[in-house]
Amino acid sequence: MAESQYTEDNIRSLDWKEHIRLRPGMYIGKLGDGSSADDGIYILLKETIDNCIDEFVMGAGKTIEISIQGERVIVRDYGRGIPLGKVVDVVSKMNTGGKYDSRAFKKSVGLNGVGTKAVNALSSYFRVESTRDGKSKSAEFEIGELKDEELLEETTRRRGTKVTFIPDETIFKKYKYRNEYVERMLKNYVYLNPGLSILFNGEKFHSENGLKDLLEDNNNMDDFLYPVIHLKGEDIEVAITHSKTQYSEEYHSFVNGQHTTHGGTHQAAFREALVKTVRDFYGKNYEASDIRKSVISAISIKVMEPVFESQTKTKLGSTDMGGNFPTVRTYINDFVGKYLDNYLHKNTETADRLQRKIMMAEKERKELSGIRKLARDRAKKANLHNKKLRDCRVHLGDMKHDRRLDSTLFITEGDSASGSITKSRDVNTQAVFSLRGKPLNSYGMSKKIVYENEEFNLLQAALNIEESMEDLRYNNIVIATDADVDGMHIRLLLITFFLQFFPELIKENHLYILQTPLFRVRNKKETIYCYSEEERRNAIGKLSGKPEITRFKGLGEISPDEFKHFIGGDIRLEPVMLDKAMSIEELLNFYMGKNTPDRQEFIINNLKVEIDLIENN
Repeated sequence: MAESQYTEDNIRSLDWKEHIRLRPGMYIGKLGDGSSADDGIYILLKETIDNCIDEFVMGAGKTIEISIQGERVIVRDYGRGIPLGKVVDVVSKMNTGGKYDSRAFKKSVGLNGVGTKAVNALSSYFRVESTRDGKSKSAEFEIGELKDEELLEETTRRRGTKVTFIPDETIFKKYKYRNEYVERMLKNYVYLNPGLSILFNGEKFHSENGLKDLLEDNNNMDDFLYPVIHLKGEDIEVAITHSKTQYSEEYHSFVNGQHTTHGGTHQAAFREALVKTVRDFYGKNYEASDIRKSVISAISIKVMEPVFESQTKTKLGSTDMGGNFPTVRTYINDFVGKYLDNYLHKNTETADRLQRKIMMAEKERKELSGIRKLARDRAKKANLHNKKLRDCRVHLGDMKHDRRLDSTLFITEGDSASGSITKSRDVNTQAVFSLRGKPLNSYGMSKKIVYENEEFNLLQAALNIEESMEDLRYNNIVIATDADVDGMHIRLLLITFFLQFFPELIKENHLYILQTPLFRVRNKKETIYCYSEEERRNAIGKLSGKPEITRFKGLGEISPDEFKHFIGGDIRLEPVMLDKAMSIEELLNFYMGKNTPDRQEFIINNLKVEIDLIENN
């Protein structure tokens, strides 16, 4: 076999934008189409806003204006403005930025000088405009390439920076910004920066009470066991309550304004501090899991020069606060130990409710311990012959893998649908869990049922969420059922199961419904898959002659070759979202409780009769 040549010609030096475009995942995590909150188009927006936030933190500019119309994004701040001589460099030269001078940006997150450059390189159109000292400088780029720059010597515009970009469609395929995800991101910004106002498409976001507002706005307060405990220090803020309804622990953690969705050293220290303080206060050595069961909390800290475990900064690795401060762990332990203890001494009703909750958790844990062991033994045996789960290779916990955020579990009904998905899936990132018949209606049942019911127990084991959400194996859990009455019923029963026992899967946007086409319209030259009556009409109008129309009644009817499109690059997912106007208890009772006159009236008022028009064509 001839030896391959290895000369200077083999060494390729990529310029900054080529490197970002070749390896976008290194800079913005996954690409996606906007159906998931961690898709790349939201990271582009976040990187742009982070610079505006740093200006607010420095005391420059109390308002940020954001407009998203279709694919065009505009972000405007009223900060100091980029120094005019550096406008082009700051958005197109690696390791250029004002944040290397730590006096100006003591506790900033955007220290790597990559953020805005990644936005520029991954946008088909990018424009930056800076105004300061009565002058304005703008520069326009296409895929990171400078196309035009202009300097205005005199202008009456207010100082600040305005960035406009359009994510590149060749990289982010068929993407769409979802307002719900954008709004959640903006709310986090205002919770962490009380006094800041963000205007998004004309709607104002503002917070006066920081993390207290975060917990209250994201939940129905009727679900809280006691009013939110809100504690603030110079470089730390904490908000704590317990839920009446959910079983697992829920944490929202932040470092220097960065949402650390995968926790890190600060979140671990906070969990430890909570347990230690509660044990000391009651003088009882309660189990850590009983203290933390059903906790809903948030922690934000500020650290000098934080170290994150990945470029997307979702997990803190730092052990030190920086400067003359102690370790992150000691700092959080000391703060929680002092201020939470003081609060519980002063608020005896809250302290009593918390203790009762801990004792109930202890009682339930002891009741479950026997059945848990039986269920685990059963699950182990089932796993050896588990035909329900066809696993994939990459999981959410594989922190070093660049496709971990693509990890998906499809929950399907029946063998035919499972077969189609299994044959056409991507075995690296897509797993399939097959249901046998209809799951149980778990409304009003205790956690015991999760262990007693084999299907629920195996589903919990597949997801690996028995102990905590931190061990979740798949980023996306997708319910893939037929679009008929039975399929809708199974969908409802599964959502009930998750709401009853794992509501934070829904709160954290891990649960989706797979949209599959209702019709196939084709002629000899082209095939169009249609997801609605309107799309079907448009397809008939587009294809000449008399196209053949097929109505899909179930997933099993779609061949594996066709199914590839619907779970591949063209996948359409509908996120399952919670409306906080109704508590989870009320929601489940209304839809899944005893058949009440209220529900009958609701069904009658919302009944839609859909006439299948295919026969008329």
